[in-house]
Amino acid sequence: MDVLRFATLSVTGFAACAEFGSYTFVHPVIRRLARDHHVTVEKGLLRTFGRVMPVLMTLCVVLSFVHAARAVHVNALHWLSAVAFTLALASTLIFNVPINRATDRWDPANPPENWKEVRNKWEFFQGLRAWLLLIGFVLQCAAVSI
Repeated sequence: MDVLRFATLSVTGFAACAEFGSYTFVHPVIRRLARDHHVTVEKGLLRTFGRVMPVLMTLCVVLSFVHAARAVHVNALHWLSAVAFTLALASTLIFNVPINRATDRWDPANPPENWKEVRNKWEFFQGLRAWLLLIGFVLQCAAVSI
């Protein structure tokens, strides 16, 4: 058994599924909540996803690059997967993390006037991250399968 390949597929698959599932199934429901409930749920998600995903997303980058560098039959898909994971992490650090920090300080009963615009910006970059993670995982699977 190739432990590195198994770890790479397991971690990248879990991270991609968690983020894409959140993007496609959880956040559309949250967007329809009343303002105070919306902010309360977002703050709660910061305490769950916010603790796990930084580790997993970083591992996706590290594992995908290490796997590409050590693969016996390396192909462009290995490297494209690593790039997709890197772009997802970079986008998260540049756009989502600052918004997450701001959201964590909000009072759900009295968020800033532009709270919805800020959350909409976060949603856009959440979508970008989710798609990049999913694409990275699919490319990783294809690279391993070829």
